[in-house]
Amino acid sequence: MISDLAFVHPDAKLGEGVTVEPFAYIAGDVVIGDGSWIGAHATVLDGTRMGKRCKVHPSAVIGGVPQDLKFKGEYTTLEIGDDNTFRECVTVNRGTAAKGKTVIGNNNLVMACAHIAHDCTIGSHCVIVNSVLLGGEAEVGDWAIIGGGSAVHQFSRIGAHAMISGGSLVNKDIPPYVKAARFPITYVGANFIGLRRRGFTSEQIGQIQDMFRVLFQDGHNYSKACDLVMAQFPPTPERDLVVNFIRTSKRGILKPYNPQVAADEE
Repeated sequence: MISDLAFVHPDAKLGEGVTVEPFAYIAGDVVIGDGSWIGAHATVLDGTRMGKRCKVHPSAVIGGVPQDLKFKGEYTTLEIGDDNTFRECVTVNRGTAAKGKTVIGNNNLVMACAHIAHDCTIGSHCVIVNSVLLGGEAEVGDWAIIGGGSAVHQFSRIGAHAMISGGSLVNKDIPPYVKAARFPITYVGANFIGLRRRGFTSEQIGQIQDMFRVLFQDGHNYSKACDLVMAQFPPTPERDLVVNFIRTSKRGILKPYNPQVAADEE
């Protein structure tokens, strides 16, 4: 159903069963998949490619022009998968010449007032909580949770299954399976509760925790710690994912566990 009070450009391609509520605006170079819902006063702009069963709540702006002084009007896109929810006042920008596109996977929840900047890459099953700000070209892995009010510096990476405390300033890379908090951003543990909920076995979680003791608690630099993990632990997808993430970091990895800070907070 398309409301008579909405504006839908005649060149826009809407799938079957798409609902467009009153006062929504959909530009011409837009594709919206079957069963999606565009709420009142929501805006979907040129270059947006949206999958099936997505929900765009009132006053969200999807596919906005990048907030980047280097952007010269080049043709770029925003590519969104299926079953994503964008709550009220969310803003998502399309790409720049840097990557050409902003990419969002499937089954993500982006809560009210969050911002996803140009050329970001978001995996699937992520929760981006209220008022989170993602800088340009940030990367977020599958199943990551970013707590409310957090600010993620451009080019930073957040690994799969990581959990970021609310109000964090993320200016370093956060490896997979990590819980991170404090300022400056610091390792505070493994996200074992989230891993259990997602079907990781006790053996897998135990190995991750054992690896993290070597990586974040034993006082080694990260290069040495990665070598020790590769030597001491059997090959598993979890081991290789974490070590490869750390070894390919360009911004550097979050600070290791600090027992004195933890004691001071108790």
